[in-house]
Amino acid sequence: MIRYIRYAFLAALGIILVSVSLANRQMVELKLMPDALAELLGFNLSASLPLFLVVLGGVVAGLVIGFLWEWLREYKHRKDATVKKGEVRKLEREVKKLKTKQNEGQDDVLALLDEAS
Repeated sequence: MIRYIRYAFLAALGIILVSVSLANRQMVELKLMPDALAELLGFNLSASLPLFLVVLGGVVAGLVIGFLWEWLREYKHRKDATVKKGEVRKLEREVKKLKTKQNEGQDDVLALLDEAS
């Protein structure tokens, strides 16, 4: 059921994006700097693009910047999780070693039962 809702949402989003793109096909000039600053510096990069590319490109750029920002912000949490994972592995090895040492000289079946618990 949820899968169909997701497909319906994606289809609606696709239809909306296509209709917005078709309605905004006029060309706009995208400039790197304002004209006054460009005259002062002596250069200016510009490109003529359809308006929908500028709008959708801005949305995509915002999403990429947001995801990158979150990834960098969560670095300390990923680092802590990695450290804790290493500690857990170390402790699991130590517990296994202690159980092996405790079960020395016991019957093999009893040792296996102790290790399983």
